[in-house]
This record gives sequence, C-alpha cells and structure tokens, in this order.
Amino acid sequence: MNLEKVVFAFFIVLALTLNFGFFLGTIDNPVHHSVYELFAAIVVSLIATILKFGDRTHLGAVLLATSLVADLQLITAAVVWAVAEHVTHTGLTPYIMTIIVSLSGGALLANVTSVVLLVAETIAVRR
Repeated sequence: MNLEKVVFAFFIVLALTLNFGFFLGTIDNPVHHSVYELFAAIVVSLIATILKFGDRTHLGAVLLATSLVADLQLITAAVVWAVAEHVTHTGLTPYIMTIIVSLSGGALLANVTSVVLLVAETIAVRR
C-alpha cells in the first residue's frame, strides 16, 4: 500500500464529504448550514488542490481543474457570507443563503467528478 496515495485519496474524499455536509439541509435556512463546516470544506479542498499539483498526467490535470473549480466556488460562497454578515445591514437573508448553498452545490458537483475520476483511475490501474 502506498501511503502517499492513501493521503491523496483521503483528502479528496474528505473534501467531498465536508462539502456534502454543508450542502445538506433546507437551501434557504442558515440554521441548517454551519459557517465552520464551510470553513473546514475550504481548508480541506485547498489541501486536496495542493496535493494534486504533483501529478503530470492528463488525468492529473483534469483532477486539478475540478479541485480549482471547487475551491473557487467555496471561497466565493465564504466571501458572499462574510459580505452579508459584515458589510450589508440585512444579514443572512434566505436569498443570500440560497446563493451560498448553490455555490457549495457547484463545488459539490466538482468534488463528485473528482472522486469518480479517482475511482475510475484506481479501477484502470488494477486491470
């Protein structure tokens, strides 16, 4: 067993599960979505992105692209949340929460794509 591959897969799957945990719930209800879980999803997603920089294959480039998309969407969701909380006087309205969760949903789709590609590559290597 290769420890480097275990760590690589661990962070890819952890990024997916944390993002899913944040995404799950009523889309416009801030009580169902934790800012700490969004922060954890961003941190783990950034770690997964850094780990993907070493792969020089075509599949590695696609994995990196999916990770960059997830990072961009999660960071944008965090910026929207911060602006809503600290800049505007309205706070987290259902409309703003819907935007944040929708951005997280896009990142979730990118993470699912990344995990599917990882599993496909693992199956191809076995044969």
